[in-house]
Amino acid sequence: MKKISLTILLLSFIFNMKAQDGLEAIILASKQDANKLTEAYLNPAMKGLVYGMNSGWYHSAKTHKKFGFDISISLSASMVPSKDEIFKFADLGLSTSTTSTSLTGATVAGSNNLEAPVKVSTTIDGQTVTAQFNMPGGIKEDLPLNAVPSPSVQFSLGLPKQFDVMIRFVPEVRSDDVTGNILGIGLKKEITDWFGIIGKTPLHISLLGAYTKMDVNYNIQNSSSIQGSNQEASFSLNSYTIQAIASLNFPIINFYGGIGYSAGTSDLKMKGTYNLNYNTSLPAPNNTKQVILTNPLNIDFKASGMRATLGTRLSLGFFKIFGDYTIQDYNTISAGIAFSFR
Repeated sequence: MKKISLTILLLSFIFNMKAQDGLEAIILASKQDANKLTEAYLNPAMKGLVYGMNSGWYHSAKTHKKFGFDISISLSASMVPSKDEIFKFADLGLSTSTTSTSLTGATVAGSNNLEAPVKVSTTIDGQTVTAQFNMPGGIKEDLPLNAVPSPSVQFSLGLPKQFDVMIRFVPEVRSDDVTGNILGIGLKKEITDWFGIIGKTPLHISLLGAYTKMDVNYNIQNSSSIQGSNQEASFSLNSYTIQAIASLNFPIINFYGGIGYSAGTSDLKMKGTYNLNYNTSLPAPNNTKQVILTNPLNIDFKASGMRATLGTRLSLGFFKIFGDYTIQDYNTISAGIAFSFR
């Protein structure tokens, strides 16, 4: 299948690339077990998106003059720790009907080559049936730095009373069977004057709050390995951050940093009907039994924690180049360019 190049559609990239490797086949397990397996597999991508979306909001604590503005384009990459490249089946609390001969499986951030066989045994209409599938490998080799990418295009506008309002917007992007968009809003208030004499120095201090929402929909129907109707996956993410930030602003180079809190939630829904075939171990034509499953997955993800950022910005007139590093659960690198008119 064609890989989707836009990083905003990371989740759909995963579905699109892994559908034939077994990601959709997880729903052969009971609904409860299928949700647990899918959550374990996708958790690093969901956490990485939350931390990435909360990054890159600023490259200076100094606010614009009234109606001054800038336009910035940035990319954040949240690095997945090695401990989150695999999961242990024993830790998932699966029912006895879902088993694996492997002790561990790859998460989406794991190796392409690490697949884990899973066997499902259940009872349908009083008859014992079975099914087998492989938990898919990850996409570690397909991502730089084994990091979850998060792009943004941001517009900042100076308001009275040393406020900046910031808008992030990526309009609806379409690629084959995928649509996705991002909308975020932030508010920065400079409080340097609260500290008296500091206002006469290159040091600037501000408070920042920001919120981002991302929605992705993927039409599974055209590429699904399982027969059915109205098959689609929908993903929604809501993230927010609150930070105290400071910067040393010099004519050519700035140094900036911040400390605060980052959090977010996301949900994944797999909708439609899916015709699942199980093996009865009886001679043909009674060797299979079909079950129609509706809306098999509904999973919630959460991520939160403290964060600390340190970065620098190079100013070449109205043109700015910036980069920073954030220490948090998934350490994050952000870099970008800005066109600033004070």
